[in-house]
Amino acid sequence: MVAKEMTRKRVVDEVSGWLRVFDDGTVDRTWTGPPEALFLMNPVQPFDTPRDGVTLHDIPGYPSLRLYLPESSSKPLPILLHFHGGGFCISHFSWFMYHQFYSRLAAAVPAAVVSVDLPLAPEHRMPSAADAGFAALLRLRRLARGRDGSDPAERLLRAAADFSRVFLIGDSSGGNLVHLVAARAGEEDSEFWSPLRVAGGIPLQPGFIRSTRSRSELELQADSVFFTLDMLDKFLALGLPQGATKDHPFTCPMGDAAPPLEQVRLPPFLVAVAERDLIHDTNLEYCEAMKEAGQEVEVLVSGGVSHSFYLNKFAVDNDPTTAKRTEELIVAIKDFVGRH
Repeated sequence: MVAKEMTRKRVVDEVSGWLRVFDDGTVDRTWTGPPEALFLMNPVQPFDTPRDGVTLHDIPGYPSLRLYLPESSSKPLPILLHFHGGGFCISHFSWFMYHQFYSRLAAAVPAAVVSVDLPLAPEHRMPSAADAGFAALLRLRRLARGRDGSDPAERLLRAAADFSRVFLIGDSSGGNLVHLVAARAGEEDSEFWSPLRVAGGIPLQPGFIRSTRSRSELELQADSVFFTLDMLDKFLALGLPQGATKDHPFTCPMGDAAPPLEQVRLPPFLVAVAERDLIHDTNLEYCEAMKEAGQEVEVLVSGGVSHSFYLNKFAVDNDPTTAKRTEELIVAIKDFVGRH
């Protein structure tokens, strides 16, 4: 009798609760953390009948896009081109955590929010996500020029939007993409983009970091399973190019390895920083470096809250401080968009 040879995949890397990498290169992103948090990762399906003042549409292609469209508006809408977070390794633009905030933001501004389906590491390490973000901007340019538009949702977007007011917005590592995509867009002249214009950038608690621990990393205690130093270290080890450190320009645009900020052509920025974010200090370091380089930067510091607080619907609904800071963030974004 010949014994059957059983093969079993072995976990070679893991981010607790979020991700397991196997020796054959496959990745399992099944949530294994607290079950009460699972609802935040549940996908939201598109809908044509307005809910809370918006409709939700998916636009296939590369990259795939998701459109939050306010129910009605008397004038063309600015566009918020959204890059989701997740340390370049996890999350999806359809998740409820993003839906509950960006549908609310779309109605409040009001704006057409276009969220980008980003490729994930380690299967697709950086700059794959940045390339997808730039490709999304090129898709908007094609629409602005009256091209494509075969999909019904594309036609809705083209009819409703003001393509001369495109704002890049991103959470956590998506905030890094705001800087990277804006800088890449700035390498081209206005004629290349016309009639589209990148009017501003809005990084929300961006994942800007150095190899050396900052004071906030050393002294603040993680108060959520959604962001710990172990997660930060492991996601970036999986997400950055092979052999890169946190001093890479993708994560440290204010560092010596990055292009001098004085030489980078960027639109006005609104940077949102959280007081209790583990990377609070490096976020502020980025803001100061931008100001010293002559870039136009506004800074909103949200007191008493931590990394990506506004994505936690449970806290938004049940904690008065989180609810207040989330409303303040929405008001600040609305004001920034209104002035640019």
